[in-house]
Amino acid sequence: MRIAMLSYRSKPHCGGQGVYIRHLSRELVRLGHEVEVFSGQPYPDLDEGVTLTKVPSLDLYREPDPFRVPRLREFRDRIDVEEFLTMCTAGFPEPKTFSSRISRLMKERAGDFDVAHDNQVLGTGILDLEAYGLPVVATIHHPITMDRKIDLETAPTWRKRLTLRRWYGFLRMQTKVARRYRKVLTPSESSTRDIARDFGVDPARMQTILLGVDEVFAPPTAPRVPGRILAMASADAPMKGIATLLEAFAKLRVERDVSLVLVTRPEPGGRTERLIDQLGIADSVEFVSGVSDEELVRVMGSAEVACVPSLYEGFSLPTAELMACATPLVVSRAGAIPEVVGDDGVCADLVTPGDVGELEQALAALLDDPERRTTMGAAGRARVDELFSWRAVAEATAAAYEETIASFTSEQSPEQSPVERDQETHRADR
Repeated sequence: MRIAMLSYRSKPHCGGQGVYIRHLSRELVRLGHEVEVFSGQPYPDLDEGVTLTKVPSLDLYREPDPFRVPRLREFRDRIDVEEFLTMCTAGFPEPKTFSSRISRLMKERAGDFDVAHDNQVLGTGILDLEAYGLPVVATIHHPITMDRKIDLETAPTWRKRLTLRRWYGFLRMQTKVARRYRKVLTPSESSTRDIARDFGVDPARMQTILLGVDEVFAPPTAPRVPGRILAMASADAPMKGIATLLEAFAKLRVERDVSLVLVTRPEPGGRTERLIDQLGIADSVEFVSGVSDEELVRVMGSAEVACVPSLYEGFSLPTAELMACATPLVVSRAGAIPEVVGDDGVCADLVTPGDVGELEQALAALLDDPERRTTMGAAGRARVDELFSWRAVAEATAAAYEETIASFTSEQSPEQSPVERDQETHRADR
């Protein structure tokens, strides 16, 4: 098959969506398919055999100058203008504007592909592709309504809540678009339920395909650092629960010699740095970011215990990757995390999301039990070997493509063009 993979930002450091693009595209190519990734900035790291077509935006959120004001000569068309004006009014434009650029590109190139795969863009422009004769499959990792809910609950002021409501304005579009797709892939049963509830997508059109873990993640060969606790999460995103971990760690440090490694880059002066200062634990907390895959694996394998304190996850690739490194885990009983680790306590200890005392006790108990840490780490590694393979993800995804292509083809009528059918659908929606 000839596959167009669509992702508005895809570099692995941006999160699980970028990791998904890289590993799925590689394995699809290994299965003999042709894959071309269409991505906005920051562009993805792709493997040999995968083609990248850059779909440049104004890159308004790039480091080190996010929310920048572009120079006049950078504006190329009305889509760029829309992107900038949306940012200026506190909205997040990228899903909408990327989809508009894709619609324009695919008007000429739709015939080059058998299927398009939307990696949680869910923009109105993607709906044009079937009118051009190109069936679409979408992956929704989790509904961003969950991010909005948690951000609003933790917002410190009404002004901040107002700004957040505007920022998440793109969700109205994503909800409408998600309902129109003929096939939606999800990484967990938890995500499937939440997408059905929040986006109104028919469960009959959704299929759960667990994600994979790259073979680079493996148990360490060097001894683990005594007392080291590790977490991998965006430090300043409330949904990731880092504040809960920091408070629990501060209590632990009173009675024992422990250190904390956070694999993230915090916002300078942001909520995480402020909380670390308030708790007086700056000398025991280390941040790691921008390292190679090999160095990342070394860091993940250096901890005696890892923690995933998230308030919600649609899958949680870091959890599975830590299991692959045989690192013992304390995780939140939130979202899809119990599906990843199993809910029997063999591969991880599960705690109530946001409960500082329960998290502190679970970490202390695991730090005090080296035999159980060894058993838990081995069980986690065995679970990854059994369930989380990128090749299996690619095989199941390719089968979903074939099913979608067959469905799309069977609906084609020689008496009516794709454009006419799409116009009828739009009229029915109105």
